[in-house]
Amino acid sequence: MNHIAGLLAASGPRKLSLMEIWQQATLEAQIIIVVLMIFSVFAWSVMASKALQMQRARKLNQFFEAEFRSQASVLGIYDRKIEVEGCPLFGVYKDGCTEIDSRLKQPDGTRKPQLSLKSIEHIKRSLEGAVARESLRLESGLILLAIAVSGAPFMGLLGTVWGVMDAFGGVAKAAMMGSRPDLSFMAPGVAAALITTVAGLLVAIPSMFGYNWLVHHLRTQTVELDNFAQLLASRMETEFLKDD
Repeated sequence: MNHIAGLLAASGPRKLSLMEIWQQATLEAQIIIVVLMIFSVFAWSVMASKALQMQRARKLNQFFEAEFRSQASVLGIYDRKIEVEGCPLFGVYKDGCTEIDSRLKQPDGTRKPQLSLKSIEHIKRSLEGAVARESLRLESGLILLAIAVSGAPFMGLLGTVWGVMDAFGGVAKAAMMGSRPDLSFMAPGVAAALITTVAGLLVAIPSMFGYNWLVHHLRTQTVELDNFAQLLASRMETEFLKDD
């Protein structure tokens, strides 16, 4: 009895391995899978690099804001010629201080004690431009994730439809030649066609989660940039605006 059960198990259906499915896939499906693999590598690279960039920016922002609030003068850090690479708040601060310093400078090299309301408004616009620039810098690269999220499933679907068409074409050709193809004849081709959809989803799903996570943190940091720009403008008005 055990011998008969073993023979029955051995003669049962066998699952196709990924290598066998790959070999059954059409050339078009293989090209699509390779393209999706390249997309996946780039998507994971973007997610890793942007996550590290935003984590570093968040830490630097916290340290810089604490240092800025401890300064008695708006230009205290600027006058010390400090550079903080990778800190979005510092980029906004430096642009604002460069603008206000140029308006305070007199021909003899000294600084005027106060500025007009018009000058302060120009500085505010400079701060708004700096906030937009830093936000775009943080956002750079996310377009690749958006393309992966929206495009990868459709590329996979294209490969599946193409493969299914090829499989049915093989069935029709075999029928014309007099044979009677059954499900076992079609199964390898259909499985090879469906693997492109799986590949597309394997690219799109992680990219979707990564994109949403990065967009959330990007919005948080953009709000922080706006709040800091308002704080900086307020302190500049308090320190340098002429009293009417």
